[in-house]
Amino acid sequence: MTSSLVSFVTHVITTLGMPGMFVLLLAASCGIPISSEAVMLFAGYDTYKGHFSVPEIIIVGVAADLTGATIAYAIGYFGMIELVARHGAKVHITPERLARAEHWFARYGATAVPISRVLPLVRAYTSFPAGAARMPYARFLLLSLLGGLPWMAAWGLLGYELGPSYHSVQNHLHYVDYVGLALVVAIVGYLVYRWRYAPRQQTAE
Repeated sequence: MTSSLVSFVTHVITTLGMPGMFVLLLAASCGIPISSEAVMLFAGYDTYKGHFSVPEIIIVGVAADLTGATIAYAIGYFGMIELVARHGAKVHITPERLARAEHWFARYGATAVPISRVLPLVRAYTSFPAGAARMPYARFLLLSLLGGLPWMAAWGLLGYELGPSYHSVQNHLHYVDYVGLALVVAIVGYLVYRWRYAPRQQTAE
């Protein structure tokens, strides 16, 4: 995450308030690389300053997250994923990111939805293959809520609790992406280990 992106998020929320927050989170949930962490963190900080309330930012955050996920789901469901793959690079939705999300969903199925919603870097892309796979929408929405609610609440509350320390923390948000990447690698490594070695151990026993 770059400082210019954080400044952009801060400017939009300061200028437009809740509607700006909603639009930013909707775009982030559609795969456009706008950090939902930065949005919710600053919204929490604005709550600390008395501009919003904690329930308000969580409700708006979850609503925007599910709306964006629904749009991405619909793109996959109605067969427009090729159009996104062809032109998505203009808004940094690259074919490589879509391919990784498709591979993850194909391997882990519905489990990938709630897990991905609490992981940076991948949380915005699983909705596309979920729609393409014709996952029932009600199930998709519930699984997305199970992952998205704690994500939004945690970052919003963190921004509120940081209070005056917010500005000293915002410059180090890029480490969140590193942690998310490490978690993805760890989860995939564990699943690969279980897939390759667990059956052998059971056979030996």
